[in-house]
Amino acid sequence: MTSPYGLDGRVALVTGGTRGIGLAVAGALVRAGARVCVTARDPDGVRRAAEGLGGVGLAGSVADPAHLLALTEFTLDAFGRVDIVVNNAATNLPYGPLMNADPDVWRETFTVNVEAPLRLAQCVWRAWMRDHGGSVVNICTEGATHVGPNIGAYGTSKAALLHLTRQLAGELAPQVRVNSVSPGLVRTEMARFVWEHDEDAVAAGLPLGRIGEPEDVARAVVWLASDAAEWITGADLVVDGGTRVRPARAATAYTVHEHLRRHEPT
Repeated sequence: MTSPYGLDGRVALVTGGTRGIGLAVAGALVRAGARVCVTARDPDGVRRAAEGLGGVGLAGSVADPAHLLALTEFTLDAFGRVDIVVNNAATNLPYGPLMNADPDVWRETFTVNVEAPLRLAQCVWRAWMRDHGGSVVNICTEGATHVGPNIGAYGTSKAALLHLTRQLAGELAPQVRVNSVSPGLVRTEMARFVWEHDEDAVAAGLPLGRIGEPEDVARAVVWLASDAAEWITGADLVVDGGTRVRPARAATAYTVHEHLRRHEPT
């Protein structure tokens, strides 16, 4: 059966694709008809994810430019093309006030969250997309447009990624579409410290009444990567359960930011 998303025969490369949002995105792409290559640092996790997806995987760090080049070549060797790139791998350290931030950890955050998506886009552009077209989807965050306690490095890096998305959309058109998806609070290990202490209270502060699931984000990514969004580039699709309309609700609603002020990450 032909996928309604037009992804049959397409090949997708997903970073951070062994758990959480990345694994959900990879699975959704497979169900939409694509073949996938995943990457992450843990070799066992990559092997398990690739086997479960019926795809391939290559372990390594996106902070390593040599790995990104090898990853591109590996995907092309395995499938003969690469039509979709999902830049999902990220780090949220250092956690805490920016005045206490370690400069080395700050630089590592930008290496992973901003530089790696650019380098991978460069690799895939030169190796395939410049001549054949494609779609890039960057996983950003709804927090890229406002401030929050203790996550300044992460938010600042994702704000840079949001602008990078728009810049690349302008530079790579019309061959390649570049968009981003900005999740709100999603049930992942990376965000566990936000929701695990009192999930009901956190969820009650969201207009849609629950925190997000990785599949909520995955469906948005598949749509943006597909032909259904063929006239969309440079866009940011916010998938946050209504966080941005929350001020219209009762002023006593328990917010994620209030939760962050009360709890340190575990």
